Amino acid sequence: MRAVKFAGAAIAAVIIVIGLLLVIGIPSGFLTTTIASRVESATGYRLSIDGTTKISLWPTLNVTLNDLTLQDPKDRSGITRLTVDSVQADMSLSSVWSGSPKISELVVTHPVLHQPLLRERLPNAGTASKPLALDTGGATIDRVKVVDGEVAFARVRDRVEGRISAINADAVVGRDRKVDIAGTARVGDHPTKFDIKASTPAPPADRPTIPVDFAIDMPDVLKSQLTGHAEMRLSGDVVMINGVNGRLGDGAFNGWASVDIASKPLVKVDLDFQRLAIPVAKSPEGTSGQPWSNAPIDVSGLNYVDAQIRISANEAVIGDARLAPLALDAKLAGGVLKAGTANLGAYDGQVSGEVILDATSGAPSFAMHSDLVGVRALPLLQGLAEFDRIDGKLQAKLALRSAGTSQRALMANMQGTAFVNFQDGAIRGINIAQMIRSLTSGTLSGWQDSEAQSTDLSQLSASFRIDKGQAVTTDLNLIGPLVRVTGAGTIALDTKMMGFRVEPKLVMTTEGQGRTSEPVGFGIPVMIQGSWSQPRIYPDMAGMLDNPDAAYAKLREMGKGLFGPDGAGLGNLLGSLGLGGAAAPGGGNAAGNANPQTQQPGQNNPLGGPLGEAIGNLIQQGLSSGAGTSTGTGRSRGLPATPSTPAPQASPAPPAQDDPAVVQQDSQPMNDVLRQLFNR
Repeated sequence: MRAVKFAGAAIAAVIIVIGLLLVIGIPSGFLTTTIASRVESATGYRLSIDGTTKISLWPTLNVTLNDLTLQDPKDRSGITRLTVDSVQADMSLSSVWSGSPKISELVVTHPVLHQPLLRERLPNAGTASKPLALDTGGATIDRVKVVDGEVAFARVRDRVEGRISAINADAVVGRDRKVDIAGTARVGDHPTKFDIKASTPAPPADRPTIPVDFAIDMPDVLKSQLTGHAEMRLSGDVVMINGVNGRLGDGAFNGWASVDIASKPLVKVDLDFQRLAIPVAKSPEGTSGQPWSNAPIDVSGLNYVDAQIRISANEAVIGDARLAPLALDAKLAGGVLKAGTANLGAYDGQVSGEVILDATSGAPSFAMHSDLVGVRALPLLQGLAEFDRIDGKLQAKLALRSAGTSQRALMANMQGTAFVNFQDGAIRGINIAQMIRSLTSGTLSGWQDSEAQSTDLSQLSASFRIDKGQAVTTDLNLIGPLVRVTGAGTIALDTKMMGFRVEPKLVMTTEGQGRTSEPVGFGIPVMIQGSWSQPRIYPDMAGMLDNPDAAYAKLREMGKGLFGPDGAGLGNLLGSLGLGGAAAPGGGNAAGNANPQTQQPGQNNPLGGPLGEAIGNLIQQGLSSGAGTSTGTGRSRGLPATPSTPAPQASPAPPAQDDPAVVQQDSQPMNDVLRQLFNR
């Protein structure tokens, strides 16, 4: 609004100068002083003319002024000023002789309004300034054109600068005192188109009310055109905007607003929408696994305006998410923004929370807490975060804080706690039970996505403690009709990496859980490591060796073809080694008769598959290295490259198979070898 006052003063100054030029002629040095004095007495602002002045009489009377500066004499800093490259006025000679010049067109080229940015409101900000009185001597203007104008905001101490640039506007004044202003501008990086119609009051008028119709297009910020009507009135340094009503796209709104322009602007807004649509930028396809951006996030502008805002809506659309009803209260003061909502309706549930953004320091910080109860997860996560993997009723509690100047920095500095619980839904695109069974034949790369797959779940929950971007959980719990998974792990928020150790259990019948047979443990812990989008999933063999007897028992129970009929292949192998299994009927030699050094290639792999082949080969090497001693030896970092050949010895009598001491003694060398191998 200060810009409006400067514009009015500039127009009055131009008219005064033109009048003097026509009466006196082309000014010399002493006349420039006279013109400046006349402008200051009429407008209260000081005018400097540092360029040339030109008068042309053909085809119409034309006056051109170059290099003008208009500023407030009370501003000792000189920051607040209006500079103009040139002003050109066309008028009829007859109107000049009549004493009331009628300017048909006024062209203002490259005007730049320089405005300081203030962090604090001045002590006398509440004192109303004197209204601007314009004495134009009866002159009128039919049309004003602004070419390549700018409004430059700056605070030198903070090295902060912002601009509204490329302002091109055409204002036409009708005979009924109606003004039609149409044009384009660039607000920051956002192209903007505007069309404003107003009715100016006839002078003299004290604090007149001006009806205004407006239409604004800002495609980068608003999904659709903003149109409306308002009653504007200037009361001292406060611009009152009453009776606001209009439409944003297909949603109507009404309310009021005010702007105090005495020093640091204070904006107050209260708007109620039938439907409010707020676009959210979507990530390009194929960028979900890309690292967080290091592009700087600049919120320093929050330091230079204070605001009190209340927004309500029967329905709000944020991105593709629909929320109803919405009641948002926000307060911005001293560079700290606080915004909160209570009982926000969201997909059959409710959301409450508050966000605090502190922009007072070089690295902005934020803190938030939020509660979600009974919200349908799929449409909410899909609309806000483009995440469509999980469906179900969502309950969550979030308490987070961070600081940083980029996405990556914010994630790396994240602190707080989070709890999420999904119930009665599904994990889409992933069949967890099938993935677990596939682990017996090799490592999995990625989540094995398939549009046709899914995992029904009764519950998926976890609580996280977050410190320096590392989210740690010890109570991951997934319960489904055919699968249960518990585990613990860490999610690196800054690098989008993860590391989990989980204990899966499967239901081996289609009757599901809750029947007489409980879920069967996989027997081997499963590691999930790598990026969020494509982790490696593989059995934790070192974990299996912590309790090989239990691992075998559960794997055999899961069998069903994984390790041969009834797990017989695994039984033959582990039984011959005294690791707790018994050889299946006809399954091969007894424990005391096994001679792995005489086995043929391929006979050491009764498990089948790459995993079985690897284990079989390693077992054969382990037996070869330990066959000549009763205690067994090994190296702390793995097997030797070439096992040594033991000296011939007399074979002792085979011990009884049911002697526990003998079984433990015979199995000790193999256990040592395997542990050393997998703990490398």
